[in-house]
Amino acid sequence: MVEDEPKMARLLGRSLTEQGYVVDVAGDGASGYAVAARTSYDVVVLDVMLPRMSGLEVCRRLRAGGAWAPVLFLTARDGLPDRVAGLDTGGDDYLVKPFHFDELLARLRALIRRGPVQRPAVFTAGELRLDPASRRCWRGEREIVLTGKEFALLEVLLRSPGVVIPREVLLEHCWDAGYRSRSNVVDVHIRALRDKIDRPFGVAALETVRGVGYRMRPDGGRPPQ
Repeated sequence: MVEDEPKMARLLGRSLTEQGYVVDVAGDGASGYAVAARTSYDVVVLDVMLPRMSGLEVCRRLRAGGAWAPVLFLTARDGLPDRVAGLDTGGDDYLVKPFHFDELLARLRALIRRGPVQRPAVFTAGELRLDPASRRCWRGEREIVLTGKEFALLEVLLRSPGVVIPREVLLEHCWDAGYRSRSNVVDVHIRALRDKIDRPFGVAALETVRGVGYRMRPDGGRPPQ
């Protein structure tokens, strides 16, 4: 549990211990990250507003480092953007202060039953990298800004480098049923994706397999012929 309010930390730690849990408590984000990164926990309870490193950044770094223990965010902020930000960094649940202890217990039990979801921290093909937890993409050290659809397409392709992904599969994963009659929508977005991940760097990572679909080169691309 990472909580910077000493009274809250003591109360929750004692109450959880009385319920049979073994609880480690950290009082700031940097300390919490250091402990959680080297220890295999059943669940991490993480305040959002923390000194030294925010809870969102702690979660983002844990996910980027391959730590996938369920994360329950605690926060005094109930706005939708705050909840979305927590989930987008790789959090699993969100509890707004003040809360009833029984609700915290119920959520912890549900997360522990679910267990960690094994997901790769970053998908790679050569120098091309995609981080699903932070929804960021890079080629080498240069970050590439993608739209939601471009990110979704690239994630599907990078999950299986070297494998031809049919257009129909890309359409099913990245669009809802209302788009399925638009036969060229995948091709249009693939061209836009190439304009960002390939052409500015003089490489060709995203290959077209005529009549079938698209394939991501495992080596991240070569200069076009």
